[in-house]
Amino acid sequence: MSDIAKAELQRYLQEGRNALVWKLEGLTEYDLRRPLTPTGTNLLGLVKHLAGVEAEYFGVVFNRPFAEEISWLSPDAAPNADMWAKPEESCKEIVGLYQRVWEHADTTISQLPLDASGYVPWWREASNPVSLARILVHVTAETHRHAGHADIVRELADGSVGHRDGNDNMAAGSQTWWREYNEHLESVARGCADQ
Repeated sequence: MSDIAKAELQRYLQEGRNALVWKLEGLTEYDLRRPLTPTGTNLLGLVKHLAGVEAEYFGVVFNRPFAEEISWLSPDAAPNADMWAKPEESCKEIVGLYQRVWEHADTTISQLPLDASGYVPWWREASNPVSLARILVHVTAETHRHAGHADIVRELADGSVGHRDGNDNMAAGSQTWWREYNEHLESVARGCADQ
């Protein structure tokens, strides 16, 4: 793969990162942290989780460990410790860590060729070794998946939607239009439930 392909892959990863962090803007500490799904999904937890994901995939996998200790990655961390922020973990600290992890990951990406070989200790043997290209695609997909979660959680928190700042990527419609659209979908769903 060419340097152009690498740059395109990295650009898509960065777009996902930016979208996720943008979803935090303008919210209270409560709205950043509150669980809005039965499994506890919350905005700040998604960022915290992805900081760990990138630290491991672009660090451990290519023998380039991230310099800072990340407590929720330790073997004795509580289950789901990466999916929520403790009271003493501020939004600013978590976003700052995530951005430092980006820098580390971006250095790994820039210094290694896409066919560089790595090893993912938490994957089964048959899935190893891996290439940087595979990990770049894997982490990009995971980042965008969680950015989609963040989009839904943000909408549940305060009604805000959008792909990125200045581009909501939504059909044009007033609050009345959206309410009527939602009622129509509910009617269709109820009609199908009887089938």
